[in-house]
Amino acid sequence: MTQETTTDDAPGRVIDTTRGLSAADVAERVARGEVNDVPVRSSRSVGEIVRANVFTRFNAIIGVLFVIILAVGPIQDGLFGFVIVANTGIGIIQELRAKKTLDRLAVIGEAKPRVRRDGVTVPVSADEIVLDDIIELGSGDKGVVDGIVTEAAGLEVDESLLTGEADPVLKKPGDPIMSGSFVVAGNGAFRATRVGKDAYAAQLMEEASRFTLVASELRGGISTILKYVTWVLIPTAIALVISQYRINESDTPEAIRRMVAGVVPMVPEGLVLLTSLAFAVGVIRLGRRQCLVQELPAIEGLARVDVVCLDKTGTLTEGGMNVTDVRALDAALPVRDALGALGTTDPRPNASLQAIIDACPAPSGWTCAATIPFSSARKYSGATFEVDGERQTWLLGAPEMLAKPGDAILKDAEELGSQGLRVLLLVRTGAPVEDLAAPYDADSARPAALVVLEQRLRHDAADTLAYFADQGVATKVISGDNAVSVGAVAAKLGIPGADHPVDARTLPDDREAMADILENNTVFGRVTPQQKRDMVAALQSRGHTVAMTGDGVNDVLALKDADIGVAMGSGSEAARGVAQIVLLNNSFSALPSVVGEGRRVIGNIERVSNLFLTKTAYAVLLAILVVIVNVPYPFLPRHLTLLAWFTIGTPAFFLALAPNKERARTGFVNRVLRTAAPAGVIAGAACFTAYMIARDYYGGTEETRSAETSIATLTLFLVALWVLAIIARPYTWWRVVLVGAMAAGFALVISVPWLQKFFDLKLVGTTMPWTAVGIAVVAAVLVEIVWRIIGRRMAVDA
Repeated sequence: MTQETTTDDAPGRVIDTTRGLSAADVAERVARGEVNDVPVRSSRSVGEIVRANVFTRFNAIIGVLFVIILAVGPIQDGLFGFVIVANTGIGIIQELRAKKTLDRLAVIGEAKPRVRRDGVTVPVSADEIVLDDIIELGSGDKGVVDGIVTEAAGLEVDESLLTGEADPVLKKPGDPIMSGSFVVAGNGAFRATRVGKDAYAAQLMEEASRFTLVASELRGGISTILKYVTWVLIPTAIALVISQYRINESDTPEAIRRMVAGVVPMVPEGLVLLTSLAFAVGVIRLGRRQCLVQELPAIEGLARVDVVCLDKTGTLTEGGMNVTDVRALDAALPVRDALGALGTTDPRPNASLQAIIDACPAPSGWTCAATIPFSSARKYSGATFEVDGERQTWLLGAPEMLAKPGDAILKDAEELGSQGLRVLLLVRTGAPVEDLAAPYDADSARPAALVVLEQRLRHDAADTLAYFADQGVATKVISGDNAVSVGAVAAKLGIPGADHPVDARTLPDDREAMADILENNTVFGRVTPQQKRDMVAALQSRGHTVAMTGDGVNDVLALKDADIGVAMGSGSEAARGVAQIVLLNNSFSALPSVVGEGRRVIGNIERVSNLFLTKTAYAVLLAILVVIVNVPYPFLPRHLTLLAWFTIGTPAFFLALAPNKERARTGFVNRVLRTAAPAGVIAGAACFTAYMIARDYYGGTEETRSAETSIATLTLFLVALWVLAIIARPYTWWRVVLVGAMAAGFALVISVPWLQKFFDLKLVGTTMPWTAVGIAVVAAVLVEIVWRIIGRRMAVDA
């Protein structure tokens, strides 16, 4: 069989579609650049990672301030600049580690299209496909380039990811096929006519497959916070530099140092970096468990999920099946021969048909004349055979679809299904299968046998389901199998509601009515692909965050529409292509790890956000009070850098990566601002009070400024340390050590002479230091009271 190409550069070129291209043909096209070279990456490039971590709004602000301090000196006041360099470096290193992990996993999980070359079908990477390659298609395969169908055996293609139209399109030789579409039934082959960037939706597929930092509540919340900070920072800096210039008798360098000291702590510079760091470490940890995270926020998203929709086959059960019984219903019919013959009609059999192939060898003398492939919407497959000069049509599929309503066969099938077995009905019918549009007529069918198959439960399914139940995450088992059979499997796994499964054919089309049924039931059988999608939408309409697991083409639409799609590594290429998380080792038990990583990221970033924003709040308040009262700003940049080291930067690094099992909640920005703002105001007020008392006590002269600053620094450190102690709860041995180490570090600075000199800190006398401690204790008590009151209110609101 040959076909003439339609490419503009070689109008007479002839391609043997049965053999495909030769090695010379491939080399010729590679030399001309006719290769599918669209760079589909699983992660950002090294350059993008560096730019994202270095060229940020706040790095620019801090960088400018650092350059200013270097100009006016001394170097001690520029220490904050080195902290930014260190934080940025850590962020880049961790993201590069995450990139390495993701790229390795992406190669492992990459689907390889099957291409005919030199008469042999070989798997190749998508970027190795060249123009005019003959690419084979089977159920679940995705079109990676544009082309023209050359062979089709009941080939049905879903183009919904490109056109939005959910109905499968029947393809015949000569029909176009677009990149991004996927096969839902049948098999065939097509010739690549447009590759690389010329292919339709090539850019769409590149963006959809890229490891992205798309919007999430966590990142969106932090972005909102940073926007508020920017609005406050600029006018405060202007007012502060003017006031300090006047107070310091036109001493420009001193005014600049005091302004920088007031502005730098307003910037939560490490917050974005720590968020990226926490996500990157999460990716690395999940990579070790063979979880490919295709979008960063998926880690966060799954932690927020409150409903998990599970496809039974491939998720709760293992992929393989065994035929346990073939119950003949008509002794005159050649049941096993028919089953064996049907097994030869599909070059890529699903698990059920593979079990039948293993149990029933192919007979001789049966020649296939036409086939109708299995599809999730139809729920049966079939073929017409030439047997001893006679045409025989056999169908195999769901008993509910092939038997007449009320037939006793359905009762037998239901009884078997109630034991957790999968049951298929084999029928012989007089209607040919050539006309795929013809509706099935049960009256013309002759039931031949019930095929009973046993599914193997995943050994880890029960523990995983128990974990979700313990975490308050509802599970919905949604399957295309018989509802009673699905209920029996669910019952073995201890899923609540398994005793009253729902047949999806009885579900209403109205979304609200469907949502009511979904809220009150757990197990659903005979669900069509479109119904899976509708069920996800119905749950989302009730405010649920929905995760969908699946491995087949029938799950693609639901995986795409769910908040989080989770695909099995051994599943169809289409399912893996639209899912945010791919379990490469097909282990359902990996899901709790993903949930745990998400909760760790969300909970820990919320913790450290409180530290950073408490600092922002007290920095803003101090700047405003200094301008209003018209006094010198109490700190130099080195003092606030020191405070940031011991109360924010170092502890935040450890807290951001610590274990955290707190359940994720919405309203991140509101919660952080409600706790951090009051704590910051109390800390700032206490610091300013101690500073003003010290000015009065020491005399408020240029010579006493160091002593006054030391009192303010001690007061602010003690209050900030208590905020850290609150945020570190619940205490573990390492958290206690962390808080203690920060206190010891500060004590070392104010007691060692050369460190005192370096940071210009020295406590004078005993009266004011103890006064500072007293003010800090009162402030700490107020912070504790306010924190508990707000905590109780937020608990009630939740």
